Amino acid sequence: MSSDTDNPPGLDLGRLRRHLDQSCPGLVAGELRAKLIEGGRSNLTYWVTDGGAEWVVRRPPLGHVLATAHDMTREHRVISALASTPVPVPGTVLLCEDEQVIGAPFYVMDFVEGTPFRSAGQLRELGERRTKDVVLALVDTLVDLHAVDPGQVGLGDFGRPDGYLERQLRRWGKQLDASRSRELPGIDELHSALGAALPHSPAPAVIHGDYKLDNVLVGTDDRLTAVLDWEMSTLGDPLTDLGLLVMYSEQQTVPNYVVPSTSAAPGHPSTDELIERYALRSGRDVSAVGWYTAFAGFKLAVIAEGIHYRYTLGQTLGAGFDRIGSAVPLIIERGLHTLKQHEQHEQHEQHQQRHEKRQEG
Repeated sequence: MSSDTDNPPGLDLGRLRRHLDQSCPGLVAGELRAKLIEGGRSNLTYWVTDGGAEWVVRRPPLGHVLATAHDMTREHRVISALASTPVPVPGTVLLCEDEQVIGAPFYVMDFVEGTPFRSAGQLRELGERRTKDVVLALVDTLVDLHAVDPGQVGLGDFGRPDGYLERQLRRWGKQLDASRSRELPGIDELHSALGAALPHSPAPAVIHGDYKLDNVLVGTDDRLTAVLDWEMSTLGDPLTDLGLLVMYSEQQTVPNYVVPSTSAAPGHPSTDELIERYALRSGRDVSAVGWYTAFAGFKLAVIAEGIHYRYTLGQTLGAGFDRIGSAVPLIIERGLHTLKQHEQHEQHEQHQQRHEKRQEG
């Protein structure tokens, strides 16, 4: 966290206090102080306290132009809806859609204690057994999320699940076109191959959209205390969450500043263990997980190329951006390899099925 300030960038505490006093009389008991919680790449997150109670405020980034990409109402809605489910989420306090209060829509939620584990080094301090328990709890919580009946919690209209994968492929293809500034061997081949091998989606579920270990908080008892960063959540294909988790959990061949991976920590379950755990607990067919993992790689390559493109235009701040461009070909290569393995596995399965049918005949 940054040092204490009376008014961190993007959060006027005087205006916030007046709004809280009007909307939630008696909630705030003392003068407000706040810190910007660093580490997020998109929406801004602040820790706020009155000296006794603690809260978290979320708002869009400063100077944002795409309101749909930073929809506070959407985040507030899904967290509120999941409060009655086994999925651990912070309690919500209020939503403010009036941009006049602090300059942008925002919402306030309860502060939840916990640690976001972002590196193998952090997990290594837990030891092998605790590391395994934490990562498997991550899978179990994903199963709990995908078991939620959207209609039962008021999220029946939270997305358009029909044709979800096709729309996602089109969307990320357009994102790629918007960031093209150089030749990227294999990227169009990967995009086309994903489209040609589109799997049949299972029944839709509430999906997180960016589900990984550093988007959850872990308590001192190694239980997940909260799942955070719901800005990409919707109704869609649940296996996209699993594919993303698998990609981020693999031993990476690309630099950590592009793909932070915890998989090198002693005791970290293998990707096969994660997939088997999800399959056993959810009852879903995960035979196409290779496709979803390759798709997650394609999205990451597009995101990284977009960052590289902004770097070439001088639109990035901070260190490390000069190296991201060199990582993109490695991500593409891994995506192609993963998809090829998936296709070979499918061909083998089909061959086995034909053989068994001939045997029966």
